[in-house]
Amino acid sequence: MAEGWVLSGALALATPPEGAQAPSTLFNLLPIALIFLVFYFVLFAPMRRREKKHREMLAAVKPGDKVITSGGIHGTVTGIDGDIVQVRIADQVKIQVERNAIADRRSEG
Repeated sequence: MAEGWVLSGALALATPPEGAQAPSTLFNLLPIALIFLVFYFVLFAPMRRREKKHREMLAAVKPGDKVITSGGIHGTVTGIDGDIVQVRIADQVKIQVERNAIADRRSEG
C-alpha cells in the first residue's frame, strides 16, 4: 500500500511529457489569491466596518449620554474637553477618561 503512495507522489512531481504544457505560474498562484480574498471578506472587511462605526460613535458622544468604558464602568457624560471625557459614575463622583476608553454609548433616556 505504501508503494502506491510513493509512486503517485513521484508521478505528481514528474515533469510533464513532451508536447504537454506545464501549468502557468498564474494558475499556481490562484489558490493563494483566493485564500486572501476569503480572509478579506470574512475577517478584515467586517473589522473595518466595526472600527468605523465605533469612531462615529465616539465623535457623537455628548453630555447627558450614558456610556460604558472599556474597563466596564457605567456612567453619564457630564463634560467633554477634547479627548478627555468627564463621566459621573455616582453622586458627587466624577472621573476623567480618554474618549477612546468609551466602549459603548446609550442614548439619553
